[in-house]
Amino acid sequence: MILLAVDTTTPDGSVAVLEDRRLLAEFNSTGSLNHSQRLLPMVRSVLAALGKTIRDMDAFAVAAGPGSFTGIRVGMSTVKGFAYASGKPVLPVSTLSALALKLRIPGARLFCPLQDAKKNEVYAALFENRGRRLTEVVPQGSYDPDHFFSLCPAHRVVHMIGTGVPLYREKIASYFGDKIRLPQRSPFIAFEVGLLGFDMIAASGRKSHFEAEPLYFRRSQAEEGH
Repeated sequence: MILLAVDTTTPDGSVAVLEDRRLLAEFNSTGSLNHSQRLLPMVRSVLAALGKTIRDMDAFAVAAGPGSFTGIRVGMSTVKGFAYASGKPVLPVSTLSALALKLRIPGARLFCPLQDAKKNEVYAALFENRGRRLTEVVPQGSYDPDHFFSLCPAHRVVHMIGTGVPLYREKIASYFGDKIRLPQRSPFIAFEVGLLGFDMIAASGRKSHFEAEPLYFRRSQAEEGH
């Protein structure tokens, strides 16, 4: 099975093609262009490198949020368009779950993706490695940073990643002390989105392009203004 995975929820966009969980090709992008300008060229480039087309894909995995509201819409609408044209399923994946998967290393137990949600809030969760699965210990959501950190066990080692880390470094240090770990990882998560897409397929969680919904966790600024 060949799967195209897309992330436009983070500042740095990425696209990957996987076959049976193995990475075939990847395109990562940073810079001044927004996701609406660069996503389709990235998809075209990664498919051209493999000599494949959209119709060769068996499914589409997409980071469905949380993250940039505009980025979520760009990724979801683009992937739904691919699904509609090809008749293949869409697999909506949590951005936080993909970030947590990026932290998974032998011997580590607790993983915390921490993304800047603006307005002095974070998108965050705490996952525990239990066997082959990552289980939510603190649910995914939008949090006041102090409230979220207070929900985490301060006596256990926590591996952390995300755009919220540099913003709240002092708070993190005050809550976790020497128990915090900040491993160096790239910001690109399309490969992890693809892996989680395969997990959904294995769990018979295929969704049609009509059923895939974004994960916002809170209303957009436009909605809050009404």
